[in-house]
Amino acid sequence: MATFDASRMLSFDLETTSANPHEARIVTSALVRIDGRDVHAAESLADPGIEIPAEAAAVHGISTEKARAEGRPHEDVLRETVQSIKEAWDAGLTLIVFNAPYDLTVLRQLTGDFTVTGPVYDPLLIDRAKDRYRKGSRRLGDMCEVYGVRIDNAHEATSDAMAAARIAWKQVRQWPELTQMDTGALMEFQAVEHYKLQEDRRRYLTGQGKDISNCSLSWPMIG
Repeated sequence: MATFDASRMLSFDLETTSANPHEARIVTSALVRIDGRDVHAAESLADPGIEIPAEAAAVHGISTEKARAEGRPHEDVLRETVQSIKEAWDAGLTLIVFNAPYDLTVLRQLTGDFTVTGPVYDPLLIDRAKDRYRKGSRRLGDMCEVYGVRIDNAHEATSDAMAAARIAWKQVRQWPELTQMDTGALMEFQAVEHYKLQEDRRRYLTGQGKDISNCSLSWPMIG
């Protein structure tokens, strides 16, 4: 199995109708393919077929009216997104997804059968695992500041995908042992680290008498 190559990536980001991945529908899908010096970005606006809640529109700036007027059919955008991801895996690229369990769970609940058949690299999880005790927010914009990465327009799907790829590139230079793992070992490392982090979070919330139903132990999709 090949080692992780940060010069061959497909960075992926969705903007959606809901923060709940089990009910979200796609509003925009962005795919940034990086293969050496060749960089290609593609973004699709979808008509989700439902009203876009005001709180979601406030995040990504796309109204129901805009999506209906300018968006492509939701099923077309979904199908093309999944196809592009599968083609990237077949070509040996690693899928970069910031907070992978959200976006990949959205794809699974929309398709009913999406599965992870290639390597995934989650810059948010890597950051939590490698710099666990750093104070402050770990939102994408804040992490761009930590890693000295430019983000052109936060919550615009292509900008977010490009920023995630840049963070991944910086991370593997900060922790070169990540590139010494084969992709299977890298996947296992992330799954184990996610489990540990969520177990700690569950213990903390249980001690506070709080709900732990959102603390899924599975990665890269929510179980």
